Formats: sequence, structure tokens, C-alpha cells
Amino acid sequence: MPLVGILLAAGRGKRFDPSGVQNKLLQPLANGDAVVLASAKNLLAALPRVVAVVRPGDESVAALLGAAGCEVRVCAEADTGMAASLTHALDYARGAPGWLVALGDMPFVRPATMRLLAERIEGGARIAAPLYRGRRGNPVAFCGDYLSLLLALDGDQGARAILHSHTVSEVEVDDAGVLRDIDLPNDLEKGSDPRV
Repeated sequence: MPLVGILLAAGRGKRFDPSGVQNKLLQPLANGDAVVLASAKNLLAALPRVVAVVRPGDESVAALLGAAGCEVRVCAEADTGMAASLTHALDYARGAPGWLVALGDMPFVRPATMRLLAERIEGGARIAAPLYRGRRGNPVAFCGDYLSLLLALDGDQGARAILHSHTVSEVEVDDAGVLRDIDLPNDLEKGSDPRV
């Protein structure tokens, strides 16, 4: 049974637009796809099952992700931090042999990179993360043994504490997208090269 993809798409993107008027996940990229749709398409191209987490009231993002083929889950506690969204998805997809945790605002990660991470877990690694030119990026894959530790996460740090305290199998990739997220409006134009 393959890993399950988890797409975290419940943030408010306050750095992108402090007023909260523009949802960064719905902003168009150069190819016309919304940020979150591009992220979802890449993950769906790598794994057959993707659980996407959205915040309450974000019907536009939920509709886009559902139409793309994701299993959409609404996390009532999304505003308490990333951990709430992650644990919500993990609780829903408990039976999986592992999970590849991707971020909705990282639309430039190649499906091939995601497949490499999943294959590393399927080959016996416990945690796998991409490494681009010496820098560790996202997404990150976990084997099923980490369920209890992941479910115990709290706040807005995501799984960072687990990555710092456990052995991570680093997968060298030629994919600058593992370092590129959309935090500010000019990130939309930069493409997938983190040096731009």
C-alpha cells in the first residue's frame, strides 16, 4: 500500500496579505493555476491518494482541491497552528503505511521529487526529506511508526521538533522547488529557482 499524501492548505497567509483580503493559495501562477491547485496536482501526480486540509469557511480552496481529486477535510482548529491541520489529516488517514506531508503554498516541487521521498520510506527509511544544494526542504515523508509522535504535535512548528531529534534520510534532488514557497506577492513571479 502506498504512502498517503497530506496537503496542508489551512493557513491564512498573513505575510502575503496582512489585511486578509487576498488568499495567497488562490493567486494565479504563470501557468494560470492557482498556487494550491498546482501544489495539489504535483502531489496527486506522485501519490494515488491525497488528503487536503483546509480551514473553515474556505470554500473556494476546498472546491478547487476536491475537483482536483483530493479528499478534503476541514480542520476546525486550523487557526491554532500547523500542527492542528497535520494531526487532523493523520487522524483521518491512520491506516496508511506512511505519509508525505506537503504544503499548499509550495507549488514548484516536482512530482518526481515526491516519488523519490515516498520510495525512500517504502525502502525502509523512517523519515525522508529532500536536500537541494545542501539545504533541506519540503515535503517530508514519515513512516507509519511515527503516528503517535506526529499526533502529539502542537502549535505552529509542524513536525520540526521530530526532524531535529530523529534520524532523517536526506534525498539529494535537483529540484529548487523544495525550497520555494509563496510568502509574498513577488514570490509568484520568481518561478522555482530560490536564487531569484
